[in-house]
Amino acid sequence: MTDEELVPLCRAGDKNAWEELYLRYKPRVLKIARRFFLSGGETEDLVQEGMCGLYSAVNGYNQSREGFPAYAYSCIRNRIVDAVKKSLGAKHSALNNFLPISEGDEEWTSRVNPEDELIFSEDKRELLQSMSKALSALEFKAIVMYIDGMTIAEISSALDKNFKSVDNAINRAKHKIQTLISAEK
Repeated sequence: MTDEELVPLCRAGDKNAWEELYLRYKPRVLKIARRFFLSGGETEDLVQEGMCGLYSAVNGYNQSREGFPAYAYSCIRNRIVDAVKKSLGAKHSALNNFLPISEGDEEWTSRVNPEDELIFSEDKRELLQSMSKALSALEFKAIVMYIDGMTIAEISSALDKNFKSVDNAINRAKHKIQTLISAEK
């Protein structure tokens, strides 16, 4: 079934349809949530917000609009960004310095301007070059795999490193990237 076919079933309370949609979108929500660096925060909090955005997308989707994946992406991303913005108070100081690691997602957009795509690929290449100079080999490999959507456990297995070493490398890389980006501004 397509996403558009699952939406009415979800609205009708079909638990199997919800589970299918949840399983289809969880990796996408995780990918979006990981684009935001939360100093001292947890990605899982943003994943939960993203799933609330998916729920909103199901309830607000109008089939006369663009396809469901593009609409869901907007709802999920907006929900995550809103959550980060709301947390900017002193009570949530750990979230004060959120940083989107990446902004493009070809998988979601069907109308990509070739000029924007070229600029995005050049910016991405420059960022990767700067990262490779500033990060250790382990930090660079780990953060690239993390941004691509792999879990820390998957990365530690792929790199044959223990979980804690990979987790520490990713955190160090995030801080170094934040410093790099701040220095460019």
